[in-house]
Amino acid sequence: MIAPLMKGLVLGLILSISVGPVIFAIIKQSLANGHKAGYTFVAGVSASDISLVLVCNVFTSFFTTALSHSNTIAIAGSIFLIGVGIYTFFFKKVIVDEDNKIEIKKFRKRDLAGIFLSGYFMNMLNPAVFLFWFAWTAAITGDAASTPNPNQYKWIVFITCLVFVLLSDIAKVALAGKLRERLTPSILHRINKLSGLILIGFGIALIWGVLNFGDKLK
Repeated sequence: MIAPLMKGLVLGLILSISVGPVIFAIIKQSLANGHKAGYTFVAGVSASDISLVLVCNVFTSFFTTALSHSNTIAIAGSIFLIGVGIYTFFFKKVIVDEDNKIEIKKFRKRDLAGIFLSGYFMNMLNPAVFLFWFAWTAAITGDAASTPNPNQYKWIVFITCLVFVLLSDIAKVALAGKLRERLTPSILHRINKLSGLILIGFGIALIWGVLNFGDKLK
């Protein structure tokens, strides 16, 4: 029991500290729109990870087919990131109240659904996430084969990992929420600009990677 728990914690730590567009998007959502938006975005990311784990372990043939189209997924992901980055940089507005303080936005259900889906697809369309889960599923399946209960071993690892990542993302939202209380509209405006540039940069880097190393992802 201890071995799969430790492996799940290590795997979760690796995934939670990996630098990528999702971590910046979590912080940006939390700073720009508050903790409710941040938690909703994190829920979308977590749902995406759960989907990938299930596909890796239950629908392996589907996942193998998806990997064979990794270049297409990478291009779709890069376009998505660039689109979100352009919107954030050029069109994202900082809403202030009568006292020129950052207004706490009230979200409708469809707004929250959009935030959830943006988290889901930003994570899902990242080929690095696909490869991460594919490689670790193969490794953990190999380890589990030598244990008395292979399925139990695998699910302890994956559930521990997913819970750890979710809790770490929730902590990021909470910390960003504390920082948001000290932000001025001017600083938040600059953060939006920087976030937009970062997302555009990730998108361009992803396209560059496909054009130069795409054949190695197949």
